[in-house]
Amino acid sequence: MNNRLLEVAGPPALIFMWSSAFIAGVIGVGAAPPMLVLFGRFAIAGVLLIVLALVTGATWPRGRVLAHTMVAGLLMQMVQFGGFYTAMGEHVTAAVISLVQGLSPVVIAVFAGLLGERVSRLQWLGFGIGGLGVGLAVLDQSSFSLSGLLLCVVGLLGLSLGTVYQKHFTPKIDPRAGTAVHMAVAAPFAGLMVLAGGDFHVSDPGRLTGSLIWMVLVNSMGAFLLLNTMLQRWDATRVSRMFFVIPAVTAVMAWLVIDQPLHALTVVGLTVGLLGTVLAARPGSPAPDRPAADAAAAVPPPVTALRR
Repeated sequence: MNNRLLEVAGPPALIFMWSSAFIAGVIGVGAAPPMLVLFGRFAIAGVLLIVLALVTGATWPRGRVLAHTMVAGLLMQMVQFGGFYTAMGEHVTAAVISLVQGLSPVVIAVFAGLLGERVSRLQWLGFGIGGLGVGLAVLDQSSFSLSGLLLCVVGLLGLSLGTVYQKHFTPKIDPRAGTAVHMAVAAPFAGLMVLAGGDFHVSDPGRLTGSLIWMVLVNSMGAFLLLNTMLQRWDATRVSRMFFVIPAVTAVMAWLVIDQPLHALTVVGLTVGLLGTVLAARPGSPAPDRPAADAAAAVPPPVTALRR
């Protein structure tokens, strides 16, 4: 993908696709058990992404890089969505789940700092203001059980740890092959969870099919290919700050698609969140250079192939 195009169109596209995942997830989990929905999402997306990577000549990770890619995939896919989708099954609203996920920039900044990525004071101020905006955006919609909240925290940690882990250990991996590996390694774990739960009942095949089509094509393929491309080219804190806006966008989409009320406080939260995003966008000090051996092990992809 052209760098200029990524700069201009990448962030709003990622925010839209990521926000829509909450709506599609609620619809899907309303029609089938959470793990069955996840298994369908991972399995179908995994097959399609493997085919895409093969057809477009993607560079596949090997050895240690492959192992790191699998760990990142389990964290970003199985742990994240396993927590969030199970919370949906316990009737936690999309707005509340997006609120918890919206805290990921702060968590990512902490983990990234531990791994050597510098975060300036101005960026920390932006994270704090953005976090306040996240809270305001869905404050009047926040109602959840303790178990549902804990599941959301599990999902938050999966996303945050997975993002930093991928950026630190597989910074140069081909996004197409990396995303394919993520889905392929997550699918068997979701399948085992389905078998362990023993719940295969689908109450509404039509709704499940529609949500899966959206989740596979837009969320699992489009959003994660774009996210992994951004993580390859930008630092983790720059990518993560976009998650401040997602709760408010999710609330607007929920109002338009599934008729959830949109309150004035949501608009205020969006405004504050955007202010935090602007402050957090200010560059910090660069991270120390990685050893040449690590860079060589990452097997840099042919970036020009992303422009096809």
